[in-house]
Amino acid sequence: MLTVPIRQLGESERAAVEKVLDRDPYAGAQIAERVAAHGLSWWRSDGRVFGYGPGRRVESIIWSGAHLVPVCSTPPATAAFADLLGADTRICSSIIGRADQVLDLWERLGGYWGRARDVRPNQPLLVADRDPAITPDPDVRLVRPGEVDQLFPAAVSMYTEEVGVSPLLDDGGRGYKRRIAELVKGKRAYARFVGDRVVFKAELAIVTRRTTQVQGVWVDPEFRGRGLAAPAMAAVVRDALRRVSPTVSLYVNDYNLPARRVYARCGFVSAGSFATILF
Repeated sequence: MLTVPIRQLGESERAAVEKVLDRDPYAGAQIAERVAAHGLSWWRSDGRVFGYGPGRRVESIIWSGAHLVPVCSTPPATAAFADLLGADTRICSSIIGRADQVLDLWERLGGYWGRARDVRPNQPLLVADRDPAITPDPDVRLVRPGEVDQLFPAAVSMYTEEVGVSPLLDDGGRGYKRRIAELVKGKRAYARFVGDRVVFKAELAIVTRRTTQVQGVWVDPEFRGRGLAAPAMAAVVRDALRRVSPTVSLYVNDYNLPARRVYARCGFVSAGSFATILF
């Protein structure tokens, strides 16, 4: 039986949730974007927010939906979230957030939910807040709505390489293609084309008033090792800072040394470490 101050949060507590999200705008970016778009009426969005804290105070929160995302989760809060969530069948496909919070949560939930498909315990979180010192690639640009079909195969290749499963498995890729089309329509997808072929791509997967999070960075294997990635990424960072948010953030697998070198050249600096649990 739960004896801790944990509860699902509603619209009346939106200010308290936003205060927690502002304490960690990078780990909380995914939740902040959804709260800004849908508020905290869970039936209008795709997940629920639970809060931890005495009385009406909210000290820690967790988003429970397709992903499980703790923010500012203290050890007592993490224990409480695990007790609550472990009592139900897992609905999330991943747990994402600050490494200490995610790994503590997973240690507690593993006994309920069984083995994970993959555990990535150390993913450097990187942030840039100024134009890169290197010259951006002038051929990297926003993808146009009529170019979704050209972008989609590159997006599938990136997803399969990064996540380890194909986004085509569930519904033939229809949902994933809709997501790519939404990013293109929102002027959040970048690419460099050689003819009709995408040789570099990246998306602004999350946008808040504090940061935009870059995901889906990919270079065609045939074009790797040619020095394309850093100028291309510099073009993305430069445009995002000028047009979208005051900072650009991302997280990367610690073993991906080529990517980490690219991000360092583009002016990204450490803001801690994420961890991801994949199911």
